[in-house]
Amino acid sequence: MKVFLLALLLAGSAMAQRHKVNINTETPEGQMLQQIGQEGDGAKQLPMFEKFLEQYPKSENLAWVYTQMEPLYVKANQPDKAIEIGDKLIALDPEDLETALQTLKAAETKKDPDLIKKWSNTTSALAQKLIATPQPKDEDEVEDWKKKMDYAKQVNTYSEYALYAMALQTPDPRKKVELIDALEQRNPQSQYLATVTPLRFQAYRQMGDSEKATAAAEKILATDQSNEDMLLIAADNYLQKGKDPDKVVAYSNKMIQVMSTKPKPQGISDADWENKKKTITGLGHFMIGKLYFNEKKYGPADKELREALPLVEANADLKPEVLFLLGFSNYKMENITDALRFNQQCAAIKSRFQAQAAKNVQVIRSQYRAVKQ
Repeated sequence: MKVFLLALLLAGSAMAQRHKVNINTETPEGQMLQQIGQEGDGAKQLPMFEKFLEQYPKSENLAWVYTQMEPLYVKANQPDKAIEIGDKLIALDPEDLETALQTLKAAETKKDPDLIKKWSNTTSALAQKLIATPQPKDEDEVEDWKKKMDYAKQVNTYSEYALYAMALQTPDPRKKVELIDALEQRNPQSQYLATVTPLRFQAYRQMGDSEKATAAAEKILATDQSNEDMLLIAADNYLQKGKDPDKVVAYSNKMIQVMSTKPKPQGISDADWENKKKTITGLGHFMIGKLYFNEKKYGPADKELREALPLVEANADLKPEVLFLLGFSNYKMENITDALRFNQQCAAIKSRFQAQAAKNVQVIRSQYRAVKQ
């Protein structure tokens, strides 16, 4: 995609000779510009341009000189110099779209998220301003206007791509979020947004911000409820906080449904996919069961937790909790045999529930003997 966009932009930039040069060979300034123009090697031209700026800092050809220097700095792998020139050019001509684009590309070579966001915003604003230009009434001007419109649209798309690409590359979760937010604010329908939106959720988790991670997950779920990981995070967050029980049930049931119909993704082995299906489905039943348990709805809790138990068999952390909740639920429902069995199984596993489960076994046996007598 980037190669294609660049090819289009390079083709379009041929029409963007915005700044003209006025060379008077009868003056030392003009003679110096003529000499620079006759030098075919860009690497040799660059120091000549720099010397020109030292000698003629207020030249009427300043903007043209800057436009020649910026791509030469980029080619010479001096992005800082290129960006410095870009700043100066925009100060001289705030509506210079081509300069904004070239400076954005220089920022990309630095892989600097802040600079990329700044110049992407500048480039997009100028492109959109040009796009808003009404069609001229003079038919002779329409063809040129159409070319400018087409070019501006390509540039605007590229400015979105720059945010997307940097969001993929930066390891800094805060910068990742800033870039994705900037892309979404600019164009909620951007072709690049769907790919990076899940990265915002991951970035918030990396930052330890569960509230924003959940909000990011729900934003995705508002339009796409086929992502089991987003469903899991959202359901678990509400369960842990004791909020919106209806959402816990809805998201958990959706997880179960998704995993029953979702085809195996490419690149995942059959065994790994089956394990994930079992894990996610088991978690779905567990979360509904625990919600009902917390609400003291022991019958519905027992039903869901029994569904979860064989699916979490390999989960050393979750299995003891499921057994413990089943033991307690069945005790409350006076299913004494099952209550004893589940507590015994829980007491046999080393976990934070082990000691209490062992006590429960003693209590149940004592009460059960008393009942039998």
